[in-house]
Amino acid sequence: MATGWHQDRIGSAHRGENPLVMARMRSGFAVIGDTQHLPGYSLLLTDDPSVDHLSDLDWERRTEFLFDLSLLGEAVECACRTDALRRINYEVLGNSVAFLHGHVHARYEWEPSDKITGPVWRYPKDVRNDPEHAYSDEKHGELRAAITAEICRLIERAYE
Repeated sequence: MATGWHQDRIGSAHRGENPLVMARMRSGFAVIGDTQHLPGYSLLLTDDPSVDHLSDLDWERRTEFLFDLSLLGEAVECACRTDALRRINYEVLGNSVAFLHGHVHARYEWEPSDKITGPVWRYPKDVRNDPEHAYSDEKHGELRAAITAEICRLIERAYE
């Protein structure tokens, strides 16, 4: 099911063709995750596909990226509070995709006890990426709309 936007997530976001984009931020694009294994999973994609590492950015852009990531996390936190939210986890990994991006994971009280205290990556890949958890507007549209509304509200306040 790979389409053009899957292969060029940043370019397709710039062209308005990436269907997962929730908001344009100063440093990149806030997107809902392909999987919603843990509801609210979102990412901040850099707006420049040549940027591979956080340290590739000058200090001002680095500060913007991390601030934008925190805004996205705050939006996810606000949107997910009614579902036994435990906390928000932030990650900048870069081990499998060669462009800068940050992960925002909502973590919940209902998670299994052997997974709840560790990183999301403790869940087996086949569980995280099970088609049952694939993002769809039908199943996840309301949550996405709540995150989008909150990130837009925060952007308006933060970028004054």
